[in-house]
Amino acid sequence: MSSVRGRVDAGQARIAAGGLSEEDARPGYNQRVTLSYDGYGFAGFQAQDKDKGRTIQDEVEQALQRLHGGAFTRIEASGRTDQGVHALGQVISFRSPRLWPENELARALNSTLPRDIRAMASSPVADEFHARRSAVSKHYRYLLDVCETQHAVRRRYAGHTGFKLDRDVIDQVAFLFLGRKDFASLRNAGTDVKTTIRSVTRADVHWEDSTMVFDVEADGFLRRMVRAMVGGLISAGRGASTVEQLAAAIESRDRSLWPAPAGPEGLYLVSVRY
Repeated sequence: MSSVRGRVDAGQARIAAGGLSEEDARPGYNQRVTLSYDGYGFAGFQAQDKDKGRTIQDEVEQALQRLHGGAFTRIEASGRTDQGVHALGQVISFRSPRLWPENELARALNSTLPRDIRAMASSPVADEFHARRSAVSKHYRYLLDVCETQHAVRRRYAGHTGFKLDRDVIDQVAFLFLGRKDFASLRNAGTDVKTTIRSVTRADVHWEDSTMVFDVEADGFLRRMVRAMVGGLISAGRGASTVEQLAAAIESRDRSLWPAPAGPEGLYLVSVRY
């Protein structure tokens, strides 16, 4: 589904009387907001018990509540990023009690959100738009500093390995991820999903000096799947695994045969395509 851009008049943005799911039929106006956030210091995106730490969802819903005179607004995200994971283009959608013109809501949110969360854009959208269900694909990026000693200021925003990595081998492993495959061997232990089959359309590696930049796009991701991919790149790159072993591990669907995942600090949700 293509993105709905520009202004949507009240008749388009207000909930229609029929033809929508029970969730979509909630009163109000459908709004879309693109968020950027620094994942350090958050227990992830999804709301949790208060004693487990701050979450992106809680902070945004509280900000919306302040803007809407105390009325609670439940938000839906394109995906739930884990603790320590960052976002450049997370997308949320929700029903607002008022119609906000394009980017006006983003400006209002930035006046009340904490500075480690920013609303980059906002707009009214068609009734059927849903941040998660309408998504066609998601683009993640992982930054890995490959050096003996990582700069202290990078420790929250890039992964790190002190091993020397074979770049040609890493390219071969990245190629393994392309296509429609069963990625059960890369899923997080205990993950309960209907299917572990995903279609990966992009898996590119390039280098910026000593930093490896891994870009991957797919129609969906299993929990910690991108971090598992990077774990495989590191393992093969340093010679702990072979390309053939990793290819066999994917075919086996056995999580115990795949290397440990990379840490969350280097992972960014770059964008969501609709």
